[in-house]
Order: sequence, then C-alpha cells, then structure tokens
Amino acid sequence: MSTEETTPLWGPDPAGAAASRMAAFQRFAAEYYGAPRPQQGQDPAVEYASFHRWSVEHLEDFWSAVTQWFDVRFQTEPSAVLGDATMPGATWFPGAKLNYAQHVLRHGEDPHNADTPAILHVDEAHPEPQVTTWSELRRQVGSLAAELRRLGVEPGDRVGGYLPNVPQAVVALLATAAVGAIWTSCAPDFGARSVLDRFQQLEPVLLFAVDGYRYGGKEHDRTGVVAELRAELPTLRHVVHIPLLGRPAPEGALEWEELTSSPTVPSYEQLPFDHPLWVLYSSGTTGLPKAIVQSHGGITVEHLKQAGLHLDLGPGDRFFWYTSTGWMMWNFLLAGLLVGASIVTYDGSPGYPTPDAQWRIAADAGVTTFGTSAAYVMACKKADVHPGRDLDLTRLRAIGTTGSPLPPDGFRWIYDEISPDMWLASVSGGTDVCSCFVGGVPTLPVYLGEIQAPSLGAAVEAWDVNGKPVVGDVGELVVTKPIPSMPIRFWNDPDGVRYRDSYFEMFPGVWRHGDWITVTERGTVVIHGRSDSTLNRQGVRMGSADIYEVVERLPAVKESLVIGLELPDGGYWMPLFVVLVEGAELDDELRTAVRDALRTQLSPRHVPDEIIAVPALPHTLTGKRIEVPIKRILGGTPLAQAVNLGSIDNPDALRIFEQYRR
Repeated sequence: MSTEETTPLWGPDPAGAAASRMAAFQRFAAEYYGAPRPQQGQDPAVEYASFHRWSVEHLEDFWSAVTQWFDVRFQTEPSAVLGDATMPGATWFPGAKLNYAQHVLRHGEDPHNADTPAILHVDEAHPEPQVTTWSELRRQVGSLAAELRRLGVEPGDRVGGYLPNVPQAVVALLATAAVGAIWTSCAPDFGARSVLDRFQQLEPVLLFAVDGYRYGGKEHDRTGVVAELRAELPTLRHVVHIPLLGRPAPEGALEWEELTSSPTVPSYEQLPFDHPLWVLYSSGTTGLPKAIVQSHGGITVEHLKQAGLHLDLGPGDRFFWYTSTGWMMWNFLLAGLLVGASIVTYDGSPGYPTPDAQWRIAADAGVTTFGTSAAYVMACKKADVHPGRDLDLTRLRAIGTTGSPLPPDGFRWIYDEISPDMWLASVSGGTDVCSCFVGGVPTLPVYLGEIQAPSLGAAVEAWDVNGKPVVGDVGELVVTKPIPSMPIRFWNDPDGVRYRDSYFEMFPGVWRHGDWITVTERGTVVIHGRSDSTLNRQGVRMGSADIYEVVERLPAVKESLVIGLELPDGGYWMPLFVVLVEGAELDDELRTAVRDALRTQLSPRHVPDEIIAVPALPHTLTGKRIEVPIKRILGGTPLAQAVNLGSIDNPDALRIFEQYRR
C-alpha cells in the first residue's frame, strides 16, 4: 500500500473536532443514553466506529437521543421509538404527531433571527444573491398555506411543482407540507411525457408551474408544456402561475404574487409520524418511474441527523448544493433550513458563463458548505480552472460530492486547487431514502478515494453473494436495520410487491441497495458503481467507476461508458464506448493509450474487448450514465422495452447502440 493510500489528505485539528456538533452530540448521548464516552487521546476512527456500532445496536436509544438533541416537537408523544423493526414495514414513533414545515420555520419565530437570510438565490440573470429572510419566508409560507386551505387543498391531497431551483419552489413545498398535502416536483427541463409519467400516478389537485427557465444563457419557454400538463391531468383543480420569464398567466391560472402577499402567521396540520410528506421518483429508465413515498417524521429526524451532525451545519452556515427539483438533492438541500442554516439556491447551467461558475456562486454568496457532483469536479479539472487561486473562498470549510463516485483524481484536484485545509465530505445514498448511507464525519480524516464512514443509525455492510459480510472485498451494499426515511411505501403499490422486489428480493428482510462497495479495514467506504451493471469478468467483479476514472483522465476522452455482456455461448463481451473531445480521433494510438492505461493502472481484466467512439452518451434526466438499459439493448432487447425514452436526456444517443447488439 502506497504512502498516499495510508496518509490522510486532511484531518481535523483536535480542537475543531471537539467543537463539532458530532462530538457534542456524542457527549450528550453518552451522558443520557449510554453511548460510549469519548476518550482523550483515542484514535478518532476507533472512537467513531464504537459510536456508530452503538447507534445501530441501540436504535431506539440513538433515535430518541436525536429527537431530544434537535428538539423535535411532537404535538402528541409517541408510545415507542421503534414499534416494529421488521423490514419492509418498520414502524417509527407510533402515535407521534408533528409537521415538517413547522420544524423548518421555527427558526423564523425568533425576532433576533428575523432579518437573517433563510435563502440566498442566484440565477443566470441575477448573479448577485437575492435574499429571502427568515421572517419573509415564514410570512410567504403562511400566506400561501392559508390560500391553499381556502382553495380546498386538504391533508393527503397531492400538489405538484413544475419548477426550477428557485425560492418559490421552497415556499410552495413548505406551504404544501404545512397543510398536510403531499408534495411532488419535476424540473422544467423535463418534457411533458416525463412529467406525466410521474404526476399521472399521483393525480395532483393543484400545480405550481413556471412560464419557463434560463439555462446556458438562453430562455426556455415552457408554456406549451404547462398547457399539455393541464390537459392531461384531469384531477387538477387549480394551476398557480409563476412568471420567471415575465409571461402573462394562462387563462384560469392563479397568480403567485396574489397568493403570497398577505401577512399571515403559518399554522400547521399536526400529522402522524408516517404521514406522507413528499413523493420522489426513481430514474424511470425501464418502465414507469417508481413513486417513492417518504414521511414527515422520517425525513425530519433523518435530515436533522444528516445535516446537523454529518455535515456539521447550523445557524450561521450557508449551504449550497447544485441540484434541480427533479433530484433528491434538492429536497436534501432544504435540510439546511431544518437546522437553521441559510441555503443557497441556483437556477441555471453548472458551467455558465465559465466552467468555474459554481465556485463563483460560493464566493459571492459566502458559502460555508458546498455540494456538487463528481462530474462537475472532474470537468473543472479538465477545464484547468483554479478557484482557490482566482476566487475568495475563505468562508468555505467543507465540500460535498455525490451523484457518482468521486475518483482519486477528483480528491487530489480539490486539495490542490481549492485548499489543502478542506473537509471533503463525499457522500453516497439514494433517492430511495433521500439521504446518505455513507458520508462525511467532521471528526475523521479524509483518505484518497474513500468516503469517511457509514452514517450514524445506518447499519451498512458489504455482503457477498452468500449473504455474508466482507471487509476489504467488494460486496453488495446492504442495510440490515431500518432507517426512518426509508419509503413508507410506493404509490399505487397496495400490496407492497414492487417495494419488496426493489430492495428485499435478494436478501429477505435486509435492504439491498444495488451498489457495489468495499468497506475497508479502517472503516472507510469505497463505492464501485451499480451492482446490477457491475462487470464480472472471469469471476472477478469490477466497478465501472474505476474504469471511468482511468479512461477519462486521458485528455482526448470527454466521457466513457463500459458494459459487460454475458453472451449465449458462455462468452463475455466488454465494449468501452467513448465520447471524444472536439478535434480528437479514435486512432490506433489512442486505442493503445486507453488499453495501456487500464492494464497498468488497474489490471489486464479491465482492458475492454473493443473501444468504440460514439457522438454522445445518454443520461437520466438527473445526469447519471445509464448502464443497465444499454446493456439490455446490446443484449437484443428492443429499444422501447429496454428504456423509457421520456426519462433520457438525449434519446437519439441511444439509437447508435442498436447496431452493436450481440
């Protein structure tokens, strides 16, 4: 093992670690709930491992400590913490009543906090941050919630948002939650068919919709899509028009400004812990997207833990994550509000007008915790930008990445080009729980290419095909005990068949997430990619992310996709598809460079059977590479059966793969 692999890239100074909210919470849990007490001079990794072990072996004590530490306000106290631990179907805090929006907006009740920013918004037309204070956020939500009630929106009704990442989306979600209705949203870059595939499942009674959005320096009119949504959603009783581009409201639509103008104190429906809060969607690359239902209570306690402990966020922090309302990270961004931090919302292209656009937002808005995708970090590396040198990022103390595994080169770039004194909290979780299974811990060091640790309360293990935990080897990411934000159900899945098949078919009673991971000897975690598209050559399992890291380091390669296909004759075919930078050519020299890089940096097994240049690769609407549908197409499945074209950002990019069927 090299020095680079055994020496941390970063570590918190002891005083800073002791002052973290994680350390304070551990001291609290030790005093009142029997958690292991921190020992002076103890190895931080040993100390956290012991605390984590306690958190999953004593789930009721741990989650009770979380609710007390964060002052979760139950209008009706629960009869237990965990009424039933069986998965699926675990019952959390039975009998309890609360409201998610109330826990967000309580931070606006304090007069000393009234003029503090709750939201700082930036978009391509307004690079200077626009502030919504806590008192203004609370007033707008109060006004809109009262109007929703006047319009007949009741607890359990569904409310849709066709909105970009703007403050109005935050207000609409919180007002929906305040009245006990169920929120669901799609970003406006989704076409009508993709939105209908999602919203028609839920039958919303009200829709918040923009007239358009800005992206890449251009305005995109969506009035035609909104008209189609209105025509195809017969349950809609009301549409609320939000004129981001200044267009007039369509006939019969309500005006946003009129609904949010009154000085109204918000009131909150007190709801059962498992009352639906929102519905998120799987990517929907094969068939209709799964409509994943999560609860008021489950999201409240999980997001308090994740934001307040694992990201060390609180009042005074400014939290940014580049996302859209069609991705769970937008819902997770609101966790910053739950713990009293200010959030920074951004509507626009990640790299406009310059590749360092997101870092400029961080500088201009005084961001303290910055979240983005691994793909953006690698794009910055390729574009040779230098944010730490060119911008004032002195307030920035933590960087989070997700969406795909961050390669070691991405770790190096952050420490070289942002700051050597930076906490890199790479995380991995899923839409399914709207949170992280593994991620940042402010008291632990950061190692090259590794996620710091499993999250508290998440019983994460790597299992082999026989259902045995493994350490130091690749295995399936499983969660052996329930987490409060696990779905309470899928929409329109009354018998729970689709839910069970999605997570519990391989290991009954144990959540199998569908990722390949390695849990290392020191307790860190490495994500290798999706297990259902993981390469298996000569009996050796390999993660696609490892190949992408090596191949995309080559200057001529813009993006890549590798597929492993079992052939009818027992053979195995592993092609590598590459998108080249402008002006590059896939000649013998480049093919040799790709093969040599994979052979020397990984192994001969990682060398593809063929290297094929394609003009573009398709992704999900949230920007993820789609490996499984392409694997099906290559295996002979007709295109229409292999993938839902409405869930793809560039359907035409799929058709090229039909000619390579085996």
